[in-house]
Amino acid sequence: MNDSTVGILDLSDEILLTILKNLNNFDVLYSIVGVNKKLDNVACDINFTRNVDLIMLPSNKANDWKTSVILDRVFMRILPRIHDNVECLTIQGCFLQRLLLAGNY
Repeated sequence: MNDSTVGILDLSDEILLTILKNLNNFDVLYSIVGVNKKLDNVACDINFTRNVDLIMLPSNKANDWKTSVILDRVFMRILPRIHDNVECLTIQGCFLQRLLLAGNY
């Protein structure tokens, strides 16, 4: 019997896109952007970057350190990389000032 294994990076971009389309766009962006070049290219595809929904971040924990770490990664690393593709960004009002302070607009 052949003991060859296939890892996720061995899959074609089309298959990865098909798999990742079953996940929430935010989860794909937050979990995959910056992992490696191949996954980065797939995650930054227009399918995941056109509509970015940050509503699931709990507004009652806006000052929580975990939420702060997530927001820092999203606002400082992810959004600057995908900003050309973003057509709709949904965010809670309590995070708006932080978003605006994160970049040059």
